Amino acid sequence: MTNAADLLAPDTAMGAVTLRVGDLDRMIAYYRDAVALDLISHVGDIAVLGRGGVPALILQHAPELKNPEPRSAGLFHTAILFDTEAALAASVYSVATRFPQSFTGSSDHLVSKAFYFTDPEGNGVELYWDRDRTEWSWAHGQIEMSTLFLDPNVFLQEHLSQESVDDPRAPALGGAAIGHVHLSVGDVPQARDFYVDKLGFEVTTTFGPSALFVSAGGYHHHMAMNVWNSQGAGRRQQTLGLGQVEIVLPHADDIAAVDDRLRHHGLQTANDGRTVTVADPWDNTLLLRPASA
Repeated sequence: MTNAADLLAPDTAMGAVTLRVGDLDRMIAYYRDAVALDLISHVGDIAVLGRGGVPALILQHAPELKNPEPRSAGLFHTAILFDTEAALAASVYSVATRFPQSFTGSSDHLVSKAFYFTDPEGNGVELYWDRDRTEWSWAHGQIEMSTLFLDPNVFLQEHLSQESVDDPRAPALGGAAIGHVHLSVGDVPQARDFYVDKLGFEVTTTFGPSALFVSAGGYHHHMAMNVWNSQGAGRRQQTLGLGQVEIVLPHADDIAAVDDRLRHHGLQTANDGRTVTVADPWDNTLLLRPASA
């Protein structure tokens, strides 16, 4: 049994995801006008989008960079969690209307309902809503998740309001934030060693030898790693795509404890006195910050 002192705090959550992008204006248009996030700020080469003043995506203009190789490690998808099915339906309808070719599928995962897209620069996007935790099932220490058919048209018929059809920026859209981040990695056991044994997440479920799902505090997953397109991938090059993933811990003391644990395991971290930055084995950058930051 894992010592509680070696686990991330139960109230851990995901923060903003940074994407390095080639066409900043087009990417702002996708996430602002289609996904219907608010443009919180746009200063120079950096645009910040989210809801309620809380950043979810940071777009960093980097036109000098190339696209990543198809089978490299990096981002599988950024998952944006909506607080109601109506809010999710409004966003799904908005993306499907403005960027219809970006839709790639939908699934009922038992714990959630999810819709999948690819943004204009090839980054995976999941838009989803969680069922109440009282409806989740656990067996032998693992959460029961599945990939069941979810008809997008039926979902929209049941949950899309006329207000959202008339005005996709309607206040009824509600809240949205980063719920989880799914990565492409080169090796699942190596991912488990880093994200579970060293960083302090707990395993919530696995999909055979090809995918690992981890969380803090009993969430279905805050992060996932798979080798579906990236088996054997090595360290990433500096490319377009994923720049950084934020993990938000409750207090500064929690950040210090994780930093100590990572250093104990021989990992190199950067600690500026407020945040800690560390790279996973594929050079995906994680920034850990306290909720008060």
